Amino acid sequence: MEFLTTLWLPILLSAVFVFIVSSVIHMVLGYHASDYQQVPNEDQVMDKLRELNIPPGHYAVPKPNSMKDFNSPEFQAKMAKGPALIMNIRKPGGGMGSSLMQWFAFLLLVNIFVAYVASHTVNPGADYLTVHRLVGCVAFMGYGLALFQDSIWGGKSWGATWKMLFDALIYGLVTGGTFGWLWA
Repeated sequence: MEFLTTLWLPILLSAVFVFIVSSVIHMVLGYHASDYQQVPNEDQVMDKLRELNIPPGHYAVPKPNSMKDFNSPEFQAKMAKGPALIMNIRKPGGGMGSSLMQWFAFLLLVNIFVAYVASHTVNPGADYLTVHRLVGCVAFMGYGLALFQDSIWGGKSWGATWKMLFDALIYGLVTGGTFGWLWA
């Protein structure tokens, strides 16, 4: 855990810098505006879902109870009839504060793992480019590679996933630059 005492500043500052960059990406650049489509008859859909009082959670519809059920004619008929969906139900109301705090905690977590890998891979006093390349790559992997699962298994549009992967590349570059700048 010695790496935490020697690399606390790049861990913290790169999290701050990535937080700022991600805010600019989402609030100013706006290229994520098309990541989600609006449901036709939105008000009617919301009214129906509200009536059902589904608690917050992650759902699949239809959902088999087992692999045996997955192959059953009844389940296959439900899939054929549709709609098939994966949905997240969030608590009503609320602001962005909790999500932003969780995002910052995630940035710190990724950077702690980045620092761990870098401290065991890059020698103290290494040049900027060596640090930037390794740290940037590891940070990119931490921010981005798991995003593919949402498109593969969850039906998220590939366009949205590629945009988020581009963001992860930017975050990796910012993290690599910060570590390279502050590497001791």
